[in-house]
Amino acid sequence: MSKIVDIVQSQIIASVKKEKDIDIALQSNANIIFLLTGDLLSTKRYIERVKEAKKDVFIHIDFIDGLANSKTAIEFVAEMWRPKGIITTKSNLIQHAKNAGLLTVQRMFLIDRGALKRGLEIADRINPDAIEVLPGIMPSIIDELTKLTPLPIIAGGLVSNETEILQGLEAGALAISAGNRKLWFVNV
Repeated sequence: MSKIVDIVQSQIIASVKKEKDIDIALQSNANIIFLLTGDLLSTKRYIERVKEAKKDVFIHIDFIDGLANSKTAIEFVAEMWRPKGIITTKSNLIQHAKNAGLLTVQRMFLIDRGALKRGLEIADRINPDAIEVLPGIMPSIIDELTKLTPLPIIAGGLVSNETEILQGLEAGALAISAGNRKLWFVNV
């Protein structure tokens, strides 16, 4: 199985929150799409569109309307929808996804030092393929995280300009996930 570091070509990941933005993401520099929208009826179609554009797609399991947070749901996603991987805040789903052959991104909200410590303890225990930290505009914290864990760091949330992207990458992030459509065209 490939590793996430092997599939990152553009260090910008298009984080798509609305169906209308899928076409823009497909035209962007991003070769990885984080899909944060959809439901049981539409998500497979979205995934197929991304794959047809020769881009890798990760679905944020927590945001797919009608999809339960269960082992069976993960197995369904892996077998029927076949994304490259999943994103989730729910650590119990990571191992199920890995067993089903999906790459995994553990999303962590860093609200304070306690959240950082707990998040790293969980990541150490469940071993996702990458950690996505939010907010992504904290270069000093990104730098600290890269020293505390061997896992690749993706920074996302509140990223609003190219300078913030470059600061996150210089701090050691593997990539930056951005919901701002104009940032999907930054060439890094």
